[in-house]
Amino acid sequence: MQFLQLLVSGISQGCIYGLIALGFVLIYKATEAVSFAQGELMMLGAFCGLALMTVLGFPFWLAVPATIVAIGLFGVVLERLVIRPILGQPVFSIVMLTIGVGYVLRGLVTMIPGIGTETHALPVPYKDMPLRVGELVLSAEQVVVIGATAVLCLLLFALFRYSKLGVAMQASSQNQLAAYYMGIPVQRLNGLAWGLAAAVAAVAGLLLAPITFVHANMGFIGLKAFPAAVVGGFSSLPGAIVGGLVIGMVESLSGFYLPEGVKDVAPYLVVLIMLMVRPNGLFGERLSKKV
Repeated sequence: MQFLQLLVSGISQGCIYGLIALGFVLIYKATEAVSFAQGELMMLGAFCGLALMTVLGFPFWLAVPATIVAIGLFGVVLERLVIRPILGQPVFSIVMLTIGVGYVLRGLVTMIPGIGTETHALPVPYKDMPLRVGELVLSAEQVVVIGATAVLCLLLFALFRYSKLGVAMQASSQNQLAAYYMGIPVQRLNGLAWGLAAAVAAVAGLLLAPITFVHANMGFIGLKAFPAAVVGGFSSLPGAIVGGLVIGMVESLSGFYLPEGVKDVAPYLVVLIMLMVRPNGLFGERLSKKV
């Protein structure tokens, strides 16, 4: 039973990693750039939800979609004003720019008096509601994380499989020049990809906040989501979720069964092994042309 408890905890944490990794993959597929600001966008989403609920008095059911829309629009604006002017430059330049964006966002939040330097609890209606399944004890937060991730994955699958927008984004990710000549607005789709990645990061922030609280440094979890994207395959959306689950379960089990300190390095050991055995990730070759 202890093993199952650890497994559920790892799956819950892995869902958070997977959602942030989805942002990495969405942006990479659209622009072939890697954004290291995903963790900070997640943090921004958590603070935005906190502000809407505690300062403006929004109910939970209204604050959640409002936060997702607001951070999604912020991602579109960020791509238009900051990222787009540097596209076409060496990849290293774009990576450094996104790292800088992350530091700026974290610094701006820290500068907010009485808020940025404190730790806050996100007032969600399912806080501290344990659920029992036989002898297995689950927290409502874990169940919500797993359920919301499953629903979001289904929505993204429907978007990319059945909508014209999703098909256009897939075409643009495969060959931007060919998509442009076919009349697809590539630049607009790139902005939408950044907006969608930011919205997914906001969902991850809202799901993580009731578990770890809201604070300016919660974005550092993005450093563990990056290995999830590598393990799953940087060109595969399903691979991002699977990679997140792998990293989450490895981290949970190693933290309990292995010596202290192994938990912190376990995700990167998994990445090193994956790069040696399968450099393209678990789904990099098989799914990159389909999803």
